[in-house]
Amino acid sequence: MSGFPGSPRLLKAGLVLINPESGAILRAIALQYNSDTLTRSLAVQAAAEDGDRSQALRLRGPAVETFTLEAQLDATDRLQFPGQNAATLDAGLLPDIAALETLIYPTVRQLRTQDDLAQLGTLEIAAIETPLVLFIWSRHRIVPVRVTEFSVTEEAFDPNLNPIRAKVSLGLRALSVDDLGFQHRGGNLFMAYLSAKEALAGRAAGASLSTFGVGSLP
Repeated sequence: MSGFPGSPRLLKAGLVLINPESGAILRAIALQYNSDTLTRSLAVQAAAEDGDRSQALRLRGPAVETFTLEAQLDATDRLQFPGQNAATLDAGLLPDIAALETLIYPTVRQLRTQDDLAQLGTLEIAAIETPLVLFIWSRHRIVPVRVTEFSVTEEAFDPNLNPIRAKVSLGLRALSVDDLGFQHRGGNLFMAYLSAKEALAGRAAGASLSTFGVGSLP
């Protein structure tokens, strides 16, 4: 936030991990600096195009939406106040990077439980379930996601080789009711996200046929 009176409060984007059953917040990860660019891609789920004309205007479900962004991390400001930032002084940006990396790792406890079940001869072991991740980019964009891509470029280091400046590239895929179902907490959050889209679309300025130089449709 700027120190000038009356300046706008700058909100942060980030990721929130919640328990999919209780909805309890397990961790909130705010991006240190909001990405300058947010790339979104929407793949249309059209009905099968097999020559059936009755399917031409039909959709099989919500579009598959993906997000790509780059998070900038910099420990310089924190290192100027070492007494207030012991973790950064000791490990640089490693705690910040690790918090993001754990989005794509099972926990040690989960892995050991899987191994224990295997040692007991369990024939069918369920895949490990992770917390539900929400991508938040303003109050208009709160969407359940799965992390699909993750890369880190560490650009500068302290004398102990801890990174003090880094870029984290994230690829996210929105999880819809097609993925989670209507009864899942994430499915409800997706429906709220879609409702927000529809509400925003309703606020867009409309146009008339004359805008296109057309008096009437054939």
